[in-house]
Amino acid sequence: MTHPFRLRTFQLLFVGRTLSALGDAVVPAALALAVLRATDSSSALALVLGCAMVPQLLLLPLGGVLADRFDPRLVAIGTDLVRCAVQIFVGIELLGGDPTLLSIAAASAVGGVASAFSMPTSSPLVAGVVDGPGRQRANAALGAARSATALAGPALAGALIWAAGPGWAFVLDGVSFAVSAALLAVLRVRRTPVQRRPLLADLREGWAEVRSRDWYWTSLVAHAVWNGVAAVLVTLGPAVAIDRLGGEGVWVLVLEAGAIGLLVGSLLAGRARLRRPILVANLGLATYALPLTLFAVAAPAWTVVVSYGIALAALGFLNPVWQTVVQTEIPSHVLARVTSYDWLCSLAAMPLGYALAPLAADAWSPAVPLLFSAVAVAVACLGTAAAPGVRRQFTTRPEPEPAPEPVDALP
Repeated sequence: MTHPFRLRTFQLLFVGRTLSALGDAVVPAALALAVLRATDSSSALALVLGCAMVPQLLLLPLGGVLADRFDPRLVAIGTDLVRCAVQIFVGIELLGGDPTLLSIAAASAVGGVASAFSMPTSSPLVAGVVDGPGRQRANAALGAARSATALAGPALAGALIWAAGPGWAFVLDGVSFAVSAALLAVLRVRRTPVQRRPLLADLREGWAEVRSRDWYWTSLVAHAVWNGVAAVLVTLGPAVAIDRLGGEGVWVLVLEAGAIGLLVGSLLAGRARLRRPILVANLGLATYALPLTLFAVAAPAWTVVVSYGIALAALGFLNPVWQTVVQTEIPSHVLARVTSYDWLCSLAAMPLGYALAPLAADAWSPAVPLLFSAVAVAVACLGTAAAPGVRRQFTTRPEPEPAPEPVDALP
């Protein structure tokens, strides 16, 4: 098996996607600091972040349709260029010294639209560049890069704002998206032509592919629950750490342990050869119940930190394994649409967790929603074992359909 890093096409894809992921990691932190500097209002920040999230959620299925109908590489290039323009626009607004909340919110909304069309392109790009046997290593490498950028992004945003100011931080971030687009522009990607049909027919076909596979839709339910309870922990965890576990430093250690665990899990996934990868990975996600429970009972700080690192390592392991199986089992002509439903279910659960967690904590105590979340994630993730498809052997094997000849995707 040729290692994916020996393929020039994957090298270009890896660098391009890593730069794009770094831009995505820098944007939230830089945007938060910039908006708070400009307006000194948490409500304004919530408005700007909401302007990005709402169109992202609404348009994800449409993004999947476009990535299947057209070359996903061209869609990814277009979204990188849009995000480049958005970041440079915000940077110029900030450099001008008098940014308006309306213009920043509008730019954030445009960036959210671009993200909705960009996210479904990830799996088709990997499947079009790397053959089946090397995909797990390729996905693991991309997962490790995303973990590293998630860890470095906020720090890089702060350093850029401190060294050059908010405006130049956004301009430089825009340049990273431009470089990513340039690298993708010279990439050659295999793709399967898709018959053009009405939009609703395409959406229904993608959903039918999801419903026809019990291993897929049961896993989506579990992953959505995981993301929802993760939002609960992110909302309530800092206050519990400060009030009962020893202060802000404990919460920082928890986040650092999670980032390290995520990276370690991604690296381990590149070496794993499992007979039933979906079953093992889903069962691993159930470990998130452990830090939720320990936060609820205010266990010793070191146990909370370690348990969170283990739980995030399970997530880091799942992501490349899951993506590899999906790229192998799902026909290439619907891969982006199926992936878009995955993203939609996962991301839609998070606002629910953000909204309900403080209400439940105020009504009872933080321990109640945390314990309820622990039970929910354990039941959802362990419960996937009841699906015959999840228990079925999913070893790496050739794609279910013949791979098309490479297509020169240069514009």
